Amino acid sequence: MTAEIAVVLGLALIAIVLFATEKLRIDAIALLVLSALAVLGLVTPEQAVGGFSNPATITVAAMFVLAAGLQNSGALSGIGDLLGKARSPFQFLLVLFLVLAVIAPFVNNTAVVAVFIPIVMAATARIGMSASKALIPLSYVSQMAGVCTLVGTSTNLLVNAIARDLGHPGFTMFEFTSLGVICMVVGCFYLLTVGRWLLPDARGGELVEQYELGKYITELRVMPDSSLIGQSVGDAKLGEQYGVFVLELLRGDTKVWGPREQKIEAGDVLLARGDWTKLDELRKEAGLEVDPQFKLEQGSFEQVDQVLTEVMIAPRSRLSGRTLGSLGAGWHKNATVLGIHRRAQVLREQLRAVRLQVGDILLVLTPASEAADLRADSNIIVLSEREAEKEMGWRAPFALITMVLVILLPALGWVPISITSLVGAVAMTLAGCLKADEVYDAIDWRIIILMAGLLPLGMAMSETGAAQFLVENTVGLVKSYGPLTVLAVVYLMALLLTEFMSNAAAAVLLTPIGMSTAKMMDVDATPFLIAVTFAASTSFATPVGYQTNTMVYGAGGYRFTDFLKVGLPLNLIFWVLGVIFIPVFWPF
Repeated sequence: MTAEIAVVLGLALIAIVLFATEKLRIDAIALLVLSALAVLGLVTPEQAVGGFSNPATITVAAMFVLAAGLQNSGALSGIGDLLGKARSPFQFLLVLFLVLAVIAPFVNNTAVVAVFIPIVMAATARIGMSASKALIPLSYVSQMAGVCTLVGTSTNLLVNAIARDLGHPGFTMFEFTSLGVICMVVGCFYLLTVGRWLLPDARGGELVEQYELGKYITELRVMPDSSLIGQSVGDAKLGEQYGVFVLELLRGDTKVWGPREQKIEAGDVLLARGDWTKLDELRKEAGLEVDPQFKLEQGSFEQVDQVLTEVMIAPRSRLSGRTLGSLGAGWHKNATVLGIHRRAQVLREQLRAVRLQVGDILLVLTPASEAADLRADSNIIVLSEREAEKEMGWRAPFALITMVLVILLPALGWVPISITSLVGAVAMTLAGCLKADEVYDAIDWRIIILMAGLLPLGMAMSETGAAQFLVENTVGLVKSYGPLTVLAVVYLMALLLTEFMSNAAAAVLLTPIGMSTAKMMDVDATPFLIAVTFAASTSFATPVGYQTNTMVYGAGGYRFTDFLKVGLPLNLIFWVLGVIFIPVFWPF
């Protein structure tokens, strides 16, 4: 092992640990890796910044804009009505899968799931079906459909870009379709049969009582006329009477230890958890008020023109990492955040100091006249209110035709996808399918920075010999069993790595390994690259392996084990299908 190999592998290991532990944002990790490679001279200055001008990076950015244009133009209007016409849960899932099979191969699956979450939740409520039976399938099938084409997911484009840099001819638009369709058909059959029974059934009355979305944390200030004054939290028996549990008692700037035995005083703030209907009942009957410090703006809670809405922090949200107390004028000035729900975690700090995360659900009170502005905010996904239908004007067919041309021209080999997607994004903007300012909001810049920052790592792994070293000391141990066994091991490596870190990062690390494996076996690299692509683009077993899983994790009120229970068999099914069919379509 040379010093360069040791350094590159060390950087890769540090990146894996940081991605898995989520100590830093994924784009920050990518920039740290990029900076280290450049400073240590492991890549040239041109190679270090080359990721930002790479066709894959440009294509992914443009595809985010195209997806937003489709949504904003009203081209996707009517999907909710179509899903709502289903007469049974089975029929609903079947229609949902067919719709996703048409849309998700050509629109980034993260954008697809963001659009479909509120549609699915509204449609399932209309037919009396639990949304928890549909949201995991929404995430999974969007991934399955996304892997059917080159542009369905950023991972496909990333593997293609790295492979081209390393001397591979790359993939065509529909290179993955044959295997993708087989995997999607089998995967959908599994979700319609066995998977349906493994999914939780969180059926309930109102949305705030379903999927544990009602388990909000809020701050209630004890007013001078409160009936709780002089009682201890334990004596008040709020849990027995209201189902409300006091987590902390805040007096001034300090937390009072042992809140159950502490006498409540006027001005105290109770950090309480419970269904919002019960929290509001306690507020009215016990003389409490939502802590004014927590409100973004003062407003009358009793106003009849106020709308109570549940919103989820979107994957590319600018709110992620910010505290509730810092939103202020930077957000909706008349909105009042009443509570916060974070899946699988009980918050015990003052809410104004809570740093928001993707998937957090906020209970927001806003004037009815401003509800449309809330729905239009790309930083959040409105869960409890169906988005108003957009009228099908001329921009809707224009957006659809533009999208078809963006995909068709590269498929015919006439123009590169990076050019058609960029021109298509500009055309949609000029046509008014989305505003110029919305273009920047539509792009998930963390994914763009991640791709641009990690592309040089794949190059460094190949040029320094680090990838070859890893291959010889891992899959090289089973070399004597033939290329099929080696393929199975490479697929399994990618599968496991993707479940615990960013799928894009896993693709960057494993694409050079796939190329080096083919060189070691003296066979075509395409089967190994296909294995990496499929494994990195389909993460089912954990809610953290893929962004779409993280999105439905909060919205559906799932447990971590739900993904493991439903997704692990599906991962194994895809692994077996990959090992069987990859050599059929792409011989060694």
